[in-house]
Amino acid sequence: MTGLKTPNLFKTMWIVAAFLTAIPAGAGTAVADPAKVICRIEAEREAYSAGDPQNTVLKITLDAPSAPAHVSRPPVNVSLVLDRSGSMNGTKLEQAKAAAIEALSRLGKNDVFSLVVYDDNAHTIIPAQHPEDVNHIAGIIRQIRTGGSTALFNGVSLGAAEIRKNIEKDFVHRILLLSDGIANVGPSQPEDLGRLGAALLKEKISVSTMGVGMDYNEDLMTRLSQKSDGNTYFVESGNDLPRIFASELGDVLNVVARQVRLHITLQGDVEPVTIIGREGRINGRKIELSMNQLYGAQQKYALVEVKLPKSLPGSKMKIAEAEVHYENPFNKTREIAQGISYASFTSDKALVEKSANLGVVREYELNLKALAQEKAIRLSDEGKPLEAAQELKESAVKLEALGNKYQDKDLLKEAEETAKQAEQMEEKGMTTKDRKVLRTQSFQMKNQQKSE
Repeated sequence: MTGLKTPNLFKTMWIVAAFLTAIPAGAGTAVADPAKVICRIEAEREAYSAGDPQNTVLKITLDAPSAPAHVSRPPVNVSLVLDRSGSMNGTKLEQAKAAAIEALSRLGKNDVFSLVVYDDNAHTIIPAQHPEDVNHIAGIIRQIRTGGSTALFNGVSLGAAEIRKNIEKDFVHRILLLSDGIANVGPSQPEDLGRLGAALLKEKISVSTMGVGMDYNEDLMTRLSQKSDGNTYFVESGNDLPRIFASELGDVLNVVARQVRLHITLQGDVEPVTIIGREGRINGRKIELSMNQLYGAQQKYALVEVKLPKSLPGSKMKIAEAEVHYENPFNKTREIAQGISYASFTSDKALVEKSANLGVVREYELNLKALAQEKAIRLSDEGKPLEAAQELKESAVKLEALGNKYQDKDLLKEAEETAKQAEQMEEKGMTTKDRKVLRTQSFQMKNQQKSE
């Protein structure tokens, strides 16, 4: 790739702090130094033009290790909260039940499973228990029939009550919520579910949401997932449910770090501007973000825009230090990984251009695309479909320009997809499906969720 340095050539330093070994959950043998999380800081370029203050973007990446081989994984405490309102009648409910049974079959004897259903009210069908008799539990699931309205808030609350029966034990706690309709019983606004999600996160409970078909409220579902650090899915057809359940359970059964706290400290006169994509807190030159868990062999990252101070040619500066604190679920210890980033300054414009870090540039632009998608939704909701289409069109133009500049196929593919979305929106406005696709894509991009 011409005129561009790859990330491994950057002067990015990382240090991983090792701790004591211990006996993992559910295992009878000690783990000899299980793999650690790696923390890396990269700037959008290595060399900057000397002179006046300027803004740049930092990418703080957390590389999660693969789960240690021959070691028992942390047990999971899963509550499935299933919509059985009248609109779920037929294929959707049958596919949901089949997916639930398939998910159940993947759990182990140390895991805990519960099932809550909701229509006009919420009911616990299977109280929290170890799935020792899978056939018996599967038989109960097969007997579920549709009912009336959609008491979604009550369903999640009752699912949380089942989780709390084992909240003090060493489990990965997760609620899996499935709905195909609008919440119309009890609290039903996105803000209501957002507050519930934030409260559950404080209890180390994440909620992953699966919206089925075209009638569910994607704002409500994504807000609940966002605030509780879960995943979200748009399931266009009930036939996709087994695949989505398998993907979600794959994450739940592959947690390698919990209670993740990322602390970024800007150095010298470097000033924070904003956090891009994720929610976090800025306090002076300190930036803090939280994640409930990391999944094996996956990456999570935070993007932070900062302002570099005035500089002289030939000078070098430490930009930031990062420190991530997390719990290793295999040996029950709190561990730390650290990263450091530097920048150099020059009057050589060609050197500045060549030092761009495509890995940072790409993720920054894709997160800006996610923000453009959210703005397009707002504009469409305000009755401004052409302005919404224009927002996506401008995003596509930027992505295409950068893709051509760096000869990057990923950016060009994103540009093509975004341009197509804009064109369709100009012709017929934002359809119900368009809105769900944009909301889900935006969420998944900002949270680095694997798309399905």
